[in-house]
Amino acid sequence: MFIRTRCLQITAALASISLLAGCGLLSDDKGDGAKRIVVGTTSAPSTLDPAAAWDGSWELYRNVYQTLVAFPTGSTKPQPDAAQSCEFTDAKNESYRCTLRKGLQFSNGEPLDAKAVKHSLDRIKTIGSKVGPKDLFGTLDKIETPDALTVVFHLNTPDATFPFVLGSPAASLVAPKEYPADKVREDGKVVGSGPYVLDSYKEAGEAVLTRNESYSGFANRRNSGVTIRYFAESPKMIAALKGKEIDAIYRGLSASEVLDLQSPASHSQGVQVVQNVGAEIRYLVFNPKDPAVAKLAVRQAIAQVIDRGSLVSKVYQGTAEPLYSMVPKGVVGHKTPFYDKYGPANVANAKKILKDAGITQPVDLTFWYTTDRYGASTADEFTELKRQLDESLLFRVNLRSAPWKAFQEGYKGQEYPVFGRGWFPDFPDPDNFIAPFVGKENAVGTPYEPAEILTELLPKSRGEGDRSAGSPHFERAQQIFAEDVRLLPLWQGKLYVASREDIAGAERALDPQTVMQMWEFYRKTSW
Repeated sequence: MFIRTRCLQITAALASISLLAGCGLLSDDKGDGAKRIVVGTTSAPSTLDPAAAWDGSWELYRNVYQTLVAFPTGSTKPQPDAAQSCEFTDAKNESYRCTLRKGLQFSNGEPLDAKAVKHSLDRIKTIGSKVGPKDLFGTLDKIETPDALTVVFHLNTPDATFPFVLGSPAASLVAPKEYPADKVREDGKVVGSGPYVLDSYKEAGEAVLTRNESYSGFANRRNSGVTIRYFAESPKMIAALKGKEIDAIYRGLSASEVLDLQSPASHSQGVQVVQNVGAEIRYLVFNPKDPAVAKLAVRQAIAQVIDRGSLVSKVYQGTAEPLYSMVPKGVVGHKTPFYDKYGPANVANAKKILKDAGITQPVDLTFWYTTDRYGASTADEFTELKRQLDESLLFRVNLRSAPWKAFQEGYKGQEYPVFGRGWFPDFPDPDNFIAPFVGKENAVGTPYEPAEILTELLPKSRGEGDRSAGSPHFERAQQIFAEDVRLLPLWQGKLYVASREDIAGAERALDPQTVMQMWEFYRKTSW
C-alpha cells in the first residue's frame, strides 16, 4: 500500500533541509509558523461542485469539504473524520453504518447531520454527471437515516472497498440548502465543513482559503490559510517560486523543471524539493469504435512497438519509470503482465502480429492528449510516441490536442480513437486501478466489459475484508488487460513538491490518494 510519510533524502545539497522539515525538528507553534501560505499549481478545478468532478478538482475539495472518513497522513485505511465511527454490520460487507460526530455544522451554520450526508451522496447519482464520480458508487443501493446521527449504507453486492470510496473527495459533504438535489451548483461558491472556508475564487486565477473556525475533524491546521494560484504554464509558476511570489509548487512540473529545481543553482536561490513515493500512472486508451483500433492485432502491435524505457529516459529523465501494468509498483498485487506477454520493444514481432492478421499496409492512427492537465512534458511524451510508431514503418500517427475541459467532452463522447490519460488513485487499494476502467460506463468513457473481471474477479475481491487476500483476483485481472490491450500502461511517476526553504510540511502534505493536504504547510519559526 502507499506510505508517503517517510523523510526522504533528495539530493546531497537538499538532504539536511528536507530531513529537518520532514522530521519536525523545527517548531511551528509560534511566530510566523501559522501565517498564510501561497501554493502554485497548473491543476485548476473543472468545477467547484463535487457531484460533477472526478479529476484534479479533488485537490481543492479535500481542503474545503469534509468526508465521513478520510486518510490522515500515514494511513492506508479510512479513519473517522466527520464520522465518530464507521463499520460493516454484516459478514458479507453489504451494510455499512456510520455514526456522526455531535454538533457538526457547515460553514453557513446548517447542521451536518444524517440527512445532509444522504442528500450529498444521493445527488451524485441523481445528477449523473458524465464527468462526475457516480461510477464510484456503483455498489450503493440505498441510504437510510434512522436518526440524526446515524447513516446506514445498503450495498447491492458485497464491497469491502466502499469505506475507501467514502474516504475520497468523491464523497464530499455539502450543505443541502446550498446544493440542489438535481443539478450542479454553478455560482462559483463553496459551502462545506472542511478545514478551510473558500473566501473567494477566480477561475483560472486563484482560490483563497481561510481557516474554518467551526471545523471538527482530523486535520491539524498548521497555517492560518492558503492561497492557491492557478498557472496556465509551469515556467511562470517556477519563476514565481524563485521570485518569492509563491511559497510552494505541486503538480505540473516537467522532468527538466524538476531537475532544475533540484540543482545547486536553485538551492542557492532558496528552493528545496521533496520527493515522495508516487502511484501516479499514465496510459493510452483505445476506442474500439475506430475501425483500425477495433482490431486486436493493431492494439497488440502498438504494445509491442512502444519502448517505455526510451520514453521515460528521453522525456522524463529519471522522474518516472516504465510501467507494465495498470496496477503500479508499491500497490498490493502488482505484476508485470505487459512485459511478460510482449517483452522488450520489438518491431519485427509487431510486424508479424499485423501480418498474421492480414494487415500489410501502415496503419493510420490519431492520438489525442490534453494540453493543460498533466504538465508540460505531455506534448513531448506524445511526440516521442509518434516517433517510435512512425519509425517502425507500421504506423502513421497524427497528433491532436485540446484543453482539459474540451478534452473531457471529447473522450467521454467517444470521439477519440486513441488518447492519453493520467490516473491518480481515488483510494489506496488495487481495486482502484482495475474497477474504474471496466464496465459499460467507466472513467475513460469507452465501454469495456470483460465478463471475467466484472462477474467473477471484482465481486470475489470485494468480498475480502482482508484486502491482501484479493491479490490473486487482481493478478488475473491484470493478465486480461494485457491480453485485450484496451488500455496500455506507459509509466509510473514520482511526486515532487518544491518550496521555499523556509516552508516545512511538504513531505506530509500528500495523502494516500496523492491529494494535497494544504493544512500541513507551515513557515519555519527558526532558521
